Amino acid sequence: MDDLLQEFIAETRETLEALSGEIVAWESSPDDKSRLDAIFRFVHTVKGSCGFLDLPRLGRLSHAAEDVLAQARSGDRFPDRAMVNAVLAIVDRIGELVEAIDSGTSLDDSGDELLIAALAEGAEEVAQTNVPGIQRAASRSVRLNVELLDRMMSGMSDMVLARNELARRLRQGEIEPAVEAALERLSLTVGEMRDTVTRTRMQKIDALFSALPRMVRDTAAGLGKSVSLHIDGADVELDREMIEVMRDPLVHIIRNAIDHGIEGPADRRQAGKRENGRLIVSARQSGNQIIIEIADDGRGIDVERLIKKLSASGARNERDLRALSERQKLDLVFEPGLSSKDEVTDVSGRGVGMDVVKSSIEQIGGRVELDNAPGKGLRLAIHVPLTLSIISAIVVGVGKQRFAVSRQAIEEIVTERGEAIRIDTIGGAQVVTVRDRRLPMIDLGSLLGVPRTQSETGQMLAIVSVSDGSYALSVDTVLDNEELVIKPASPAVMSTGLYAGQTLPDSGLPMLLLDCAGMAHAAHLDFTRNAGHAYDEVEAEEVAKGLPALLFCDLDGVRRAVPLGIVDRVEQVDAQSVRHTGGQLRIAIEGRILPLVAQGDYDETKRLNVLRLKDGESEVAYVIDEAMDIVVLPEEIVPARAPGPVAGVVLLDGEQVELLDAYWVFGEYAGNEGEGAQPICLLADDADGWMTSFVRPLLEGAGYRVVTELDTGERASVVLSGDAEVEAAKGLAAPLVRLRRRKTAKPGDDSIYRYDRAGLLSALEDRIAANGGR
Repeated sequence: MDDLLQEFIAETRETLEALSGEIVAWESSPDDKSRLDAIFRFVHTVKGSCGFLDLPRLGRLSHAAEDVLAQARSGDRFPDRAMVNAVLAIVDRIGELVEAIDSGTSLDDSGDELLIAALAEGAEEVAQTNVPGIQRAASRSVRLNVELLDRMMSGMSDMVLARNELARRLRQGEIEPAVEAALERLSLTVGEMRDTVTRTRMQKIDALFSALPRMVRDTAAGLGKSVSLHIDGADVELDREMIEVMRDPLVHIIRNAIDHGIEGPADRRQAGKRENGRLIVSARQSGNQIIIEIADDGRGIDVERLIKKLSASGARNERDLRALSERQKLDLVFEPGLSSKDEVTDVSGRGVGMDVVKSSIEQIGGRVELDNAPGKGLRLAIHVPLTLSIISAIVVGVGKQRFAVSRQAIEEIVTERGEAIRIDTIGGAQVVTVRDRRLPMIDLGSLLGVPRTQSETGQMLAIVSVSDGSYALSVDTVLDNEELVIKPASPAVMSTGLYAGQTLPDSGLPMLLLDCAGMAHAAHLDFTRNAGHAYDEVEAEEVAKGLPALLFCDLDGVRRAVPLGIVDRVEQVDAQSVRHTGGQLRIAIEGRILPLVAQGDYDETKRLNVLRLKDGESEVAYVIDEAMDIVVLPEEIVPARAPGPVAGVVLLDGEQVELLDAYWVFGEYAGNEGEGAQPICLLADDADGWMTSFVRPLLEGAGYRVVTELDTGERASVVLSGDAEVEAAKGLAAPLVRLRRRKTAKPGDDSIYRYDRAGLLSALEDRIAANGGR
């Protein structure tokens, strides 16, 4: 509000100065209609602003003058000398009040009613008076043409580049202390001027957001919907020109969100949502970009509908459309001439909208990202660069190419051959360890397709921080620290998501500014989990020697380990499913009864953490307190003195850890389970080994004993064939379940799609049950 008030004061003062000659001329010639119109527009503008800024005194004076001037304009009243003087007196009082507001002083309002009364027809002529003690405050704002601001920024850019070149040339040789001190003073002055000039073009994005509440209200009302708007980040500053360019695309997006995305009240009730739709518009700064997000809780984008619309219109082939990736299918919403509306309304349905939005944003060096949640809503993020902005940047080199990286995004720069640096290749990806800190690494040359040069000192690593996390950027050289003027690159370059703009350094060779967040996205870095911990685990599995084991805390409080090879899974079960039956503890899981091992007391009111242990034939459940970590057991194991649940003791990180004796567990608890207790599933026609690799683990986890050949006298409970055309189970007296490769079955085909997990298990159970459970 303070900014708007200052703008009102500056605009009113400027208009008064421009009208001063017109007012005097109107006094000498009251019938001059053009001058009357100019004065009327002035008081009308003041009156409108007063209502918004809550200035009732100014509003009352300007409203009275406006009424009288309107009568003069319509010919209902002749502007005689008394009326002209009364209007001029109110205009003077408006000027005095504006100066009083600006200076923070008070002005007696006892004469306001007399000035308003003097406007009445036949009233006595008011005397012109000057109020003492009100001095005009020094102007704190000035209006400038945008072209002039561009010239100022261009001149500032040349000054920064000249300073950089001067500093480089002076430091190539010996420099006198006095000259170096003068250069430092020049650098400080240029830096301050740079910040000042940069801010002359900046404006709060609230200027873009302020019109949204009324627009959302009117659009929703016209469509019979109720939508609440939430705005965040209105204080973020953006280049004035960018704000003007963004107005139309933002209106398109929000109107589409209300019309296409947010459902009507009846549909929202049916979907289990509240009737009032929610629309969130936010802005934030990320490095050298402003990110504007528009999110709604509507139906999202129906990709299938987009495909049908495009194929029906003949614009694209349906087969080609369905072959696209999920991201590419989502981007079909930007196809020219596409509309998901079947009817034309005042809001949409004309096929003009999102393609224009994308084109407008790309022309200013931005890009649009979509995050779709069908049935839940859509989030649209607009990445807009800070144009004509001078930033401090680090210049890096890869091969013969030079690129700029925002200094704000770089935490530190290290060399590969540093003592605290180690680079490992894990799972096909490179990982950097910097002083015990693990970071994913991006090779800039590989990412951009630029051949790298070999350096005797090794590659340089810039530790880059983005909003989601940090990573190491590998480059050949780090050249200099410069202050550069950034402008948007061509739409084709900016649409790659790898660049935040372009610049022209003092070398005269154009250079691109890298988008650190965009590079992380292009390299598919995932910061949603603790990357260092994840890389530690992968590295332990791939490079460490020894037996992998699961470290857990047992019910008796002792830390123990069990070989990972016999652990099928760790899951939580209800304690109520545990019973002491048949002389031992047993637990019911997934329709089966398994023997249960517990070395300590457990809480019967809580859920239990259970290890499912398997040896290929039998299965045992083992209750634990908490699974802790996956470790690699050392080769040296100290054996236990007597047979029992502990096979021995190992040393992990200086601590003695007991090793659970799997031989004892299965020998003591699995013996009561006969092999016949498990239904036998015979795999037939598995020439390519697909069922052995894919289906066998699934079936064994569900309690089946899976075989490829039957022993003498053994009978299969069910036969599973990988060939849907097989009509008999090779003469075996067992029901047959056939798998097919295609997802859709032909008419009369009772085979199961081979990746339908639930369907396969259900079919096996049905066949066994129909055969008498044998």
